[in-house]
Amino acid sequence: MELKLLNEQGQSAANVSAADTVFAREYNEALIHQLVVAYQANARSGNRKQKDREEVSHTTKKPWRQKGTGRARAGMSSSPLWRGGGRIFPNSPEENFSHKVNRKMYRAGICSIFSQLVREDRLSVIENLNLEAPKTKLLAQKLQGMGLDSVLIIVDGFDENLALASRNLPNVLVVEPRHADPLSLVFYKKVLVTKAALAKIEEMLA
Repeated sequence: MELKLLNEQGQSAANVSAADTVFAREYNEALIHQLVVAYQANARSGNRKQKDREEVSHTTKKPWRQKGTGRARAGMSSSPLWRGGGRIFPNSPEENFSHKVNRKMYRAGICSIFSQLVREDRLSVIENLNLEAPKTKLLAQKLQGMGLDSVLIIVDGFDENLALASRNLPNVLVVEPRHADPLSLVFYKKVLVTKAALAKIEEMLA
């Protein structure tokens, strides 16, 4: 298939051929949802800690006598039924939130996302994106001239000027192809891919 190739002014200059296996897949909403949920779950750390009835600060003295008070029987103030008592099933720091996604499923899901981006006209290819200096203002002006406010930029390799210029822009993220995660691809309104990065994406996913 053919994708529009933009110049640095955001105008369509020519077309570039792209692999149908990556950019012309059918939309699989269930698979994409599974990838996004798994990505968010795998980013979680089990750092929550709650106390059970052994760990709460309490006395072992019986609150009142067993019979004759008219109240329910009570043995300790650490009971989970009491305010300040221990939790029945407390959260543990060792809790594992990770989801397993097979490599084949991951590649198919990423291809499905790229294909849907092309259909929605949210993916653009640019010949190159260079900055003369690591200035946020320069990158902001360039993106504004291209009509981009929320954009994921995928470049073929680390560019210090681009990385430093983009890190203070809240709706701009610059990544290499291997770091293009499903959540970012779905989240940003536009995805801008350099021509060299496009070849790497095809090599990774085709």
